[in-house]
Amino acid sequence: MSLNSIVSAERPHIAFFGRRNAGKSSVVNAVTNQKISVVSDTLGTTTDPVQKAMELLPLGPVVIIDTPGFDDEGALGALRVERTREVLRKTDIAVLVVDGCVGLTDADKALIREFDERRLPRLIVYNKSDLAGSAVPAGDGEIAVSALTGEGIEALKERLSVIVRDEEKEKRIVADLIRPGDTVILVIPIDGAAPKGRIILPQQQTLRELLDHHASVICCQPEELRSVLAGLTKKPALVITDSQVFGRVGRDTPADIPMTSFSVLFARYKGSLEGLMRGAQALGTLKDGDRVLISEGCTHRRQCGDIGTVKLPAWIEGFSGAKPVFTFTSGGSFPDDLSAYRLIVHCGGCMLNEKEMQFRQQAADAAGVPMVNYGIAIAKMNGILDRALEPLLRKD
Repeated sequence: MSLNSIVSAERPHIAFFGRRNAGKSSVVNAVTNQKISVVSDTLGTTTDPVQKAMELLPLGPVVIIDTPGFDDEGALGALRVERTREVLRKTDIAVLVVDGCVGLTDADKALIREFDERRLPRLIVYNKSDLAGSAVPAGDGEIAVSALTGEGIEALKERLSVIVRDEEKEKRIVADLIRPGDTVILVIPIDGAAPKGRIILPQQQTLRELLDHHASVICCQPEELRSVLAGLTKKPALVITDSQVFGRVGRDTPADIPMTSFSVLFARYKGSLEGLMRGAQALGTLKDGDRVLISEGCTHRRQCGDIGTVKLPAWIEGFSGAKPVFTFTSGGSFPDDLSAYRLIVHCGGCMLNEKEMQFRQQAADAAGVPMVNYGIAIAKMNGILDRALEPLLRKD
């Protein structure tokens, strides 16, 4: 599998944690055979998480993350530790690097407990085996290495590859909803918000999966859908639309043709569909002054008519008949305290991995705040949510 064939959000995220000067960054560099992180004897050299998507044999495509020492001190150190804790939200496999000459400290043990509470697969790596010798433990879930000499590094990669294979799940965006030979129509608006010369990631991933599954795919813009349908001699198995044009596509697609959206498919793909369906019910209960968080997982230049900051607030006001107060976040930003919000409206999360999306859903659930994604919210506000969910529920 080539380096470019899997986007970062779909790669296993392997994060390296450890106290300052445990040799964490040296181990990362040895594992990747690259100078991903700066190495120094000075405490706290790694000041921010360093993330790199790469092909790492025998693991395959992964994202490697090096984090600041979680025992950093002072006001600035506290900020670095907080950045390290944020990485835990998207970590698929946690690697704790321990100074083999010192052994497990109370701080190390506390972090292991946090891994276990989050049910993260983990591996404890005792570095500096060349100095510690036989004093280094090497039991189940542990391995001794020397980043300096390379001893144990290949074994470490093999151990990580086993964990990756054990954690891999067979997931499908849409292929399980159709059969080889079916025709599927993708409705993709090309407007001022569309990226020049390309289509957005959920559309790319859906198209590729359909082609891999030997479906015939027709891509069109919303205004072309009726003529495309009229020209077919056989009904398509499914129509998948961009959520922004849900209303029009719902009207133009005959009732006997299954229809859904990229956002609805990705809600299921990221494992949060059931919770987001519950969140849709809160849209009609909003009152004047209620705080609504609109959160996007990517960072992009805001344009006139931007869906997150312009279209959705207007649609929500029109649907609810209320004037909520909207707050906006993007990228890795997501509030720690959600208690002030009445509703969270999140993007489809195509740029976030499954762990991060599930963390956000769980954080909302823990705060008692309903959460819905763009596509499900738009379907609800257009009165076609049941229809958009029907292809998925029919499969189940």
